[in-house]
Amino acid sequence: MSFLAGLSPLIVWIALIIIFAVLEALTMGLTTIWFAGAALIALLAAMIGFSVPVQIGVFLISSALLIYFTKPLAKDFLHIGSEKTNVEAVIGMDGPVLKGIERYATGQVKINGQIWTALSEDGEPIEVGARVLVVAVEGVKLIVKRA
Repeated sequence: MSFLAGLSPLIVWIALIIIFAVLEALTMGLTTIWFAGAALIALLAAMIGFSVPVQIGVFLISSALLIYFTKPLAKDFLHIGSEKTNVEAVIGMDGPVLKGIERYATGQVKINGQIWTALSEDGEPIEVGARVLVVAVEGVKLIVKRA
């Protein structure tokens, strides 16, 4: 840490804010923005005149608090991680039964050009050729009901 000995804590905190902000801009995954905010709070502590150990403590505590309290809110607000996968996208689609779905047993359906294993939502049999609607996905099986 001898290379930091000659630097002002203000310069170090400003540099950290810039580094964390640039990393966040490159990744866009809400991973380092919290540390940029914590570095800003530590910068304010440095401007007030707190010692370097107190500034580091302020940085660590504010990082933890920002992550704990604001990350869930930001994820909900920005809908991060809520994009439908291919499997979730079949919910609401319909298609024909290729292999009859027996009472509480699996059959096969064709949805969006793909063949899936399927179970009847209410456990009742569905015959070959009937149209079904996908209501849920459980593992690799579709849960369907008559369309």
